[in-house]
Amino acid sequence: MPKFLRPLSVLLAASLLLALPAFPATDQTLTFKIPPVKIPLNIKDQKIIIAASALITLRAKSQGLNILNLQLSADMSGLQQNLTEVLAAELDKNDQCGDRIAIQQATLVPAEPAALATVQLHYERYACAKAFGKQQTKRLVAGNAVMPLKLTPAVEQDNTQLRLIPEVGPIRADGSLGELLRSGSVGEMLQAKIHKAILNALQKGTDLSATLPPAAQTNVTLHRAEFRDGGSSQLIVFLAGEIRVTNDQIQALSKQVKDRIAAR
Repeated sequence: MPKFLRPLSVLLAASLLLALPAFPATDQTLTFKIPPVKIPLNIKDQKIIIAASALITLRAKSQGLNILNLQLSADMSGLQQNLTEVLAAELDKNDQCGDRIAIQQATLVPAEPAALATVQLHYERYACAKAFGKQQTKRLVAGNAVMPLKLTPAVEQDNTQLRLIPEVGPIRADGSLGELLRSGSVGEMLQAKIHKAILNALQKGTDLSATLPPAAQTNVTLHRAEFRDGGSSQLIVFLAGEIRVTNDQIQALSKQVKDRIAAR
């Protein structure tokens, strides 16, 4: 190359470099590791801590739009350790003329990709009637029961939140209580309340706004949800999806992640 052309070629190369996006040369492997966030849950006077973390990787980019893969994991061992108290707060009742329910023990263990909740309870039903001017109480049924409930995670239709698909297992119960729980409204009520209490805790523990930095909270779409065994029956909720962000949001996300790590 003639000597007088060399400065021009250097200037041209510098101009091309300045025109490139503000990403590293290996931007296809751009990765953000969101450190664990402790999410406190207060459920009927029960304080539970859920630890959630995330991994975000760049999958594709086009015309200023970046598509990021999202993997979010939440450690639900806090819920497992306090499930008996959580369900007791939701289900225990002592009606003089009606149902009396006492949750004795509850467990929640992984059964990949689902989880299995097993609830042991004592149930009694009373009826009241007046006779000779006095109210009399009669016990109609009483006994102990074990209710297993398989919970399979899925994603809501709006692709932004976790849901659970319940499946009732064989109910073991004393005498006539078994028939009451298997075919009556009492069994359906208990199953619904168990399902709701666990789902509420899981949704709070996987709240994207509590785990992801602000720059990654917009345009999030979830595609998959499952339970995993973290070892020693530790229940992990895993969510997978994608995030669509602009170049400016990528830069903001990078700063926000660095700030979180520095603040630890």
